[in-house]
Amino acid sequence: MVKEIERAGLPVVHMCTIVPISKTVGANRIVPTVAIPHPLGNPNLSKEDEKELRRKLVLKALKALQTPIKDQTVFED
Repeated sequence: MVKEIERAGLPVVHMCTIVPISKTVGANRIVPTVAIPHPLGNPNLSKEDEKELRRKLVLKALKALQTPIKDQTVFED
């Protein structure tokens, strides 16, 4: 689905826990997340810390959307 949306001219960020799978399916902008059962959070954190974690991941994804790329790119820290 990621490739089809990009083919239509819309940049897409694939947020995932297993980067090699994202690469295999052809995602161009990849943001690694936390863990398989909780990709965008960590239930062991306080509410405030978890909110900050989620905010950082979303901001990283927004930055990835704005970044021109030529090849598949993994947006680490």
